[in-house]
Amino acid sequence: MNTAEWVNGNYWDQRWQAAETGWDIGHAAPAIIAFMQTITDKDIKILIPGCGNAYEAEALVQAGFTDITLLDISETLVTQLKARYGNLDAIKVIHRDFFEHEAQYDFMIEQTFFCALNPALRQQYAAKAASLLKEHGQITGVLFNREFEQEGPPYGGTIEAYKNIFGTLFEIKKMEDCYNSIPPRKGAEVFINLKKK
Repeated sequence: MNTAEWVNGNYWDQRWQAAETGWDIGHAAPAIIAFMQTITDKDIKILIPGCGNAYEAEALVQAGFTDITLLDISETLVTQLKARYGNLDAIKVIHRDFFEHEAQYDFMIEQTFFCALNPALRQQYAAKAASLLKEHGQITGVLFNREFEQEGPPYGGTIEAYKNIFGTLFEIKKMEDCYNSIPPRKGAEVFINLKKK
């Protein structure tokens, strides 16, 4: 997938329309929900970019969070999400390219978005994430801790590479093997909690 396909969203529209969504685990990622349950301020502003079916958003609302923004470049998906979550005041759904989005958040949740981006965009992703976060804002979520034989997406990576990408803009509070991955991804994910410097 080249950058142009990412920017115009056609690639992802086609994937959703054809139900080619192998990244979709069918429920919220346990590692993300377990971490967010430790957050006591339920009114923080949360962004979930490249949100997919956004099971995390539903779980967060059930946990009492009140301000969640879902962002995706696929118009097909966004239409589905608006139908699913349109009656929930706590969830806003936006059809936009992450790199063109402008707002300020306390938390950004990462779940299968970073790995969908061409690796050439990873430094740009880190810079954009930092610009979207308030002072001391945080990214939390999971990244793949493996390489893939086939050409992506998804694209894999290593902890060492991720430290180089994020280390200048973020304090790495946690970047370690994910102990509570779903079974098919056990041993292949790293949990991250990064704080904007």
